[in-house]
Amino acid sequence: MNLPLLPDRRAAVAPSAPCLADDDVSLANDQFLDAVRRAASALRRHGVGAGDVVAVMLPNTAYLVVAVFAAWRLGAAVTPLNPSSSNDEAAYQVTDAAAKVLIVSEPVDLGVKAAVVTTGDLTADAAPDAFVVPADPSALALLIYTSGTTGRPKGVMLDHANLDAMCRTVIDAFDLTSADHSLLILPLFHANGIVVGTLSPLLAGGQTTIAGRFKAAEFFDRVERTRATYFSAVPTIYTMLADLPADQQPDTSSLRFAACGAAPASVDVLNRFESRYGVPIVEGYGLSEGTAASTVNPLHGVRKPGTVGLPMPGQQVRIADTDGNSVADGDAGEVLIAGPNVMRGYLNRPEETAKTLVDGWLRTGDIGRFDEDGYLVLVDRSKDMIIRGGENIYPKEIETVAYRMAGVAEAAVVGRAHPVYGEEPVMFVSASPGCVLDAESVSEYLADSLTKYKRPVEITVLDALPKNAVGKIDKPALRRGLVACTATN
Repeated sequence: MNLPLLPDRRAAVAPSAPCLADDDVSLANDQFLDAVRRAASALRRHGVGAGDVVAVMLPNTAYLVVAVFAAWRLGAAVTPLNPSSSNDEAAYQVTDAAAKVLIVSEPVDLGVKAAVVTTGDLTADAAPDAFVVPADPSALALLIYTSGTTGRPKGVMLDHANLDAMCRTVIDAFDLTSADHSLLILPLFHANGIVVGTLSPLLAGGQTTIAGRFKAAEFFDRVERTRATYFSAVPTIYTMLADLPADQQPDTSSLRFAACGAAPASVDVLNRFESRYGVPIVEGYGLSEGTAASTVNPLHGVRKPGTVGLPMPGQQVRIADTDGNSVADGDAGEVLIAGPNVMRGYLNRPEETAKTLVDGWLRTGDIGRFDEDGYLVLVDRSKDMIIRGGENIYPKEIETVAYRMAGVAEAAVVGRAHPVYGEEPVMFVSASPGCVLDAESVSEYLADSLTKYKRPVEITVLDALPKNAVGKIDKPALRRGLVACTATN
């Protein structure tokens, strides 16, 4: 598909056709190409070339997409950062990725080696740069950072072949054409927002409108104005939309479908949304390590609520026991994935890569089973992971920060059920001998190093945390205590 030359191809075929828009900017194909060339020129001026990494820490805007294509044009890879990252989190990712340049909205000092380039600098060059590095399918394209049980996020390495395969699958699965218009509301630092919401419709000849901060009350106004044909969201968003006041009766006739992923969705929420707005929700499942999606309920065919659908074309999905052997039909086990969409590995983490990629299969850590029709049912998730409003939170990352605080002897984070967000993190701590801890001071300490959505909503100080038979902190006991407290309140 040659993603780096996509802007050129679109401009050559239909220069004045709409391509990319956000809350403030609307770019036709020729304008998009011009912006990409200018940005590529600016990056070259800062020494960016083939094999380098460009870090992008921007909110959802058209110029984030421009920056991605500009880097690819030079043969560089992109690592997108959550724009609400703390300085500590951002500095870690920029350093771990060895980024040569960091693109931001406003100047920032993270104490890193990367040159800081603002969006104003990015398109300031007067002479558009027509230079393009020859496409290499095996070249690194994206470094998507995903939280892990080691306490620090890992860089998922996706090459251009991964992206090409995933985009081709999405286009086929959703019948995307030049008539399609994606309304992007998911963050562009996740694979789903990049691949499903942006690259796939642009490759199909369609267009993308990038919405800024999501507001449920204003969402359908945007749908009506843009005449979007589809969008992708997480269960939390569908809950908010399904619960809008009854007097809101938007025109949803332009929408062909809506996609749902990132966390298990309530069948009740799916049914309430579909029956109210007349828009079918296509639920699927995937990981960053698989470039976004591996199973999906068919757009044309039986959609089974409570499942995450069938394996997508070109991918294999099987259920295995702890030794990697396939289980009997209908039995539960670990979900394994194989296909051209599977990552090349974790950046600078050969041991973790070897544990996750085994004999050509991606070990997801998720537990599932196939029903009688071959639809995947997720039974459980990776141990301890919390999904809050579609965002993956690994307790170990929070606990690692807590253990840096003087006076903290033990720390454990578990998920507590929430009616809108699905889950939220809560923390239990105990103090070192002779020390005194209070929840407020622990909360303030965590706030210096963690993005807001990762911070525990409640911190409880105990004399000691419960232990299991081998002396490890007993998280199941802590979870049971949360359930018991909820039941008695």
